[in-house]
Amino acid sequence: MTLGDERETSGGYAGTGQTRTRLPESGADVYGGARRGGRTSSRSLVTVVGVVVLLIAAIAFANRGGDDSGSAIGDENQPNSSSTAASGSRPVAGKAGGIPAGFAQDEVGAQSAAANYAVALGSADMFDKAKRDAILQAIITPSRIPEFETTLDQAYTPAFNKNVGLNDDGSTPTGYTFVSRTSPIGTKVTEASTNNATVEVWCSGLLGLAGENSTNPVTNSWFTITMKLEWTNGDWKIVTHSQKDGPTPVPGDERASSADEMAKAVDEYGGFTYAR
Repeated sequence: MTLGDERETSGGYAGTGQTRTRLPESGADVYGGARRGGRTSSRSLVTVVGVVVLLIAAIAFANRGGDDSGSAIGDENQPNSSSTAASGSRPVAGKAGGIPAGFAQDEVGAQSAAANYAVALGSADMFDKAKRDAILQAIITPSRIPEFETTLDQAYTPAFNKNVGLNDDGSTPTGYTFVSRTSPIGTKVTEASTNNATVEVWCSGLLGLAGENSTNPVTNSWFTITMKLEWTNGDWKIVTHSQKDGPTPVPGDERASSADEMAKAVDEYGGFTYAR
């Protein structure tokens, strides 16, 4: 979940380029018996993940040209198969601070890095000062780390923690499970050179407290993160980060899961390492 607000604001089977998550169905309860719709909590997620962007220079980007998906019929509305096809590249083997590392110095590597970094920045660990600093050390370009740390320290205040249902110190209230996850849906390179790349990551996010009496139930939001990356010390690192709302699909007919089911899912289902 974590940086951006222009409104600007954490993965997949390695090598597939795609991940789909579906929560279990259940009967209605106080926690969630209604269909998912637009909710103010999505704004909370945007604020959490993106507050930093207000103080970071916005990234200018242009749509990437070129289309190698030629259609024999010439249907211009037909989707480009390469946009969702797996690249076939092997996933990274290394990690830095628990976060995937050692990405290839090419566009595919930049996309994989951006997707995994989105997961890290949207994780519950960002609400813990020590863990947050460790994440920044692993994914931010060295020269920008102090700025990111300062800005995020100013964002994750006791008041903000209370606003999302946590204790003032960022800890989870007894009897509840805190959920903060970002799941990349797809990636796109908009600018690229040997040592620099701008990557957009379309994401779905979860944020809230799972618990029978929670006043901040886990809700879903959709947003697109834009990261400017540079090749530093043998890996891609973030220079700037921004976020905007959407694209957002029409909500389905599934009923929201109970508080117990949501808490159990968070405990039992781990994340992925994303590879384009």
